[in-house]
Amino acid sequence: MIEFISQPWAWYVSGPAIALVMFFLLWAGGNFGVSSTLRTMCSIGGAGKKVKFFNFDWKSQTWNLIFVAGAIIGGFIANQFLSSPNVLELSQNTIADLANYGINFSGGLVPTEIFNWSNVFTFKGFLIMIVGGFFIGFGTRWAGGCTSGHAISGLSNLQVASLIAVIGFFIGGLLMTHVLFPFIF
Repeated sequence: MIEFISQPWAWYVSGPAIALVMFFLLWAGGNFGVSSTLRTMCSIGGAGKKVKFFNFDWKSQTWNLIFVAGAIIGGFIANQFLSSPNVLELSQNTIADLANYGINFSGGLVPTEIFNWSNVFTFKGFLIMIVGGFFIGFGTRWAGGCTSGHAISGLSNLQVASLIAVIGFFIGGLLMTHVLFPFIF
C-alpha cells in the first residue's frame, strides 16, 4: 500500500479529486486559497488595530487555518513516510539547462545549490528568498489572491479576474525563467 501512495497519482485520479473538493467547497460557500491565511494570522496578532485591511472577523476564517495546518502536517508525513527513494525523472534538456546555470541535478525534488541553509545568507540567496518573497507577496495582494486561489477556485467560479491573474502568473513565471533567472545565476 505504501508503494502505491509514494508514487504520483495519475491525472485521471488527482484531477477529479480536486474537482470534487472544489464542488464541496463551492457548495459550502467557501473559497480555496492559502494567501488569505497570512491576513488571518496578522488579524489574530492585532494588526487590525493599525491597518484597516486586517480589521475583520478572523474567526470566520478558522477553517483556512486548519487547512494550512493540515497542509503542513500532510507535507511532513509525505516527506517522512511516503517519499519515494527513486531518483526524480527529469528531461535531459532540463538537466542541461540547469547545468548551464551551474545547478547540478542530484535527483531530488529541489536543487540543493538554491535551497539549503548555507545559501540563504549569500547575495543570491537574499535575492531569491527575500526579494522574491516580497514580489510574491506584493503580486498576491495586488492580484487579490494566490495562484492556487485564482487557478483552482477562481477559475472554477468562472471569474474573469482570476483568468487575468492566472495569465499574469504564467507570464511572470516565463519572464522569471527566461529573462531574470539567467542574470541571477
